[in-house]
Amino acid sequence: MSKNVLVAYASKSGATAGIAEAIGAELRAHGHDVDVLDVNRVQDLARYDVVVLGSAIYIRRWRKDAVRFLRHNVDALRERQVWLFHSGPVGPDKDQEQDMPPAVRRLAHEIGATPAMTFAGRLEPDTAKGFLARRLATGNLAGDSRDWAKIRAWASDISASIEATERSTWHRPATSQSPNHAASPPAGHFLD
Repeated sequence: MSKNVLVAYASKSGATAGIAEAIGAELRAHGHDVDVLDVNRVQDLARYDVVVLGSAIYIRRWRKDAVRFLRHNVDALRERQVWLFHSGPVGPDKDQEQDMPPAVRRLAHEIGATPAMTFAGRLEPDTAKGFLARRLATGNLAGDSRDWAKIRAWASDISASIEATERSTWHRPATSQSPNHAASPPAGHFLD
């Protein structure tokens, strides 16, 4: 069951863009119609059923344009399946999960998005931007730490979730609900 999917990203030195492209390729391999775009190039979400948004994360902060994208599209995103990821850890901490920044966590909750998946990043002298990044790129943190198998597996899980939701008779309501009141299943459906 093919869906129209947007994979949007906010990247500083291209590593997050590369991850977004890999996610898009995997979703296409599962039969979905996918656009991979920098968040600043996204004009409208009307044609998309699903949105995957990724941001580079530096010093526990998302790129401002990714946060702005979430903030400006809350209503539209609330009506879609949304997955989030961030990339950036390198060196010995490359496999350590990163918490979502408070503003992103609040917006994700408001939208109903999954918590952000953390992917290791890339830090290389020729793509590092900013004094600190250039300095770190000459030391033992330098290199491409992205785990392509993990990235493809996550995208494959997204595809499986899209398909499972499509087959389900119980869909997310179009209107928001307060976090203290969970949605009840429709009559005739039982929870185990």
